[in-house]
Amino acid sequence: MSDLLVPRPAATVMMVRDGDDGFEVLMLRRNLNSDFVGGAYVFPGGGVDEADSTSTAEHRVEGVSDASASARLDLPSGGLAYYVACLRELFEEAGLLVALNEKSEPVRLDDPPVMARFAQHRRAVNDRAVRFLDVVTQENLRLDLSRLEYIAHWVTPVGPPRRYDTRFFVALAPEAQLAAHDQGETVADLWVRPSDALERQRRGELEMIFPTIRNLEAIESFNCAADVLAHAQTLTDIPRIEPKIVNRNGEIAILLPGDSGFEG
Repeated sequence: MSDLLVPRPAATVMMVRDGDDGFEVLMLRRNLNSDFVGGAYVFPGGGVDEADSTSTAEHRVEGVSDASASARLDLPSGGLAYYVACLRELFEEAGLLVALNEKSEPVRLDDPPVMARFAQHRRAVNDRAVRFLDVVTQENLRLDLSRLEYIAHWVTPVGPPRRYDTRFFVALAPEAQLAAHDQGETVADLWVRPSDALERQRRGELEMIFPTIRNLEAIESFNCAADVLAHAQTLTDIPRIEPKIVNRNGEIAILLPGDSGFEG
């Protein structure tokens, strides 16, 4: 029945920052008991929710409209929800909030009382006691969607019990904020250079799924975080990539469009 599954819309964000030895990307380890890629290191992200496309969302964002977001994602409408979902999942899973305050300044979470208040907000959102956009409204904030750059589009192949149609974004990590896994869906957090993450994956130290590996490969050659965003801004035709899982002489292989046997 898995071949009948319609992929669920999803959004993922690669948060990047400059380190002492080159730029780093934030990765989270999914709970080992998760029914989707348990134990794997991934980027913050998840499914697009209905609340991500409400009128509240449209009034609590800055820098991107539904029209411009939809045009960027090559959708007739509804593109804004992917951007909002990115920042919601980032807050839920990593505790980072890419937003502007009432003075149009980036939100800072380095003051202990403010940090404690938003930690409580995060727990309430993860417990489904309150919606993310309600927190944004309560704090009189606007999500800064101008910080997000669209970079890739991957669709889970036919076969797995869950399928996602995922838009990948990249963004600079906000200053004066500390990333931390949620101790629920995610059980570890790691800032790592893409090349180091890939080397550790090859050694079997970090488990990753195919799209994660390919997106790390796509950015590992850049010198700094700003270069990654500048590259994403130049992309004008981002292809929809839906791999195929095939059995070749008893071994599982993943094929991409253009690979030998993909069209067979």
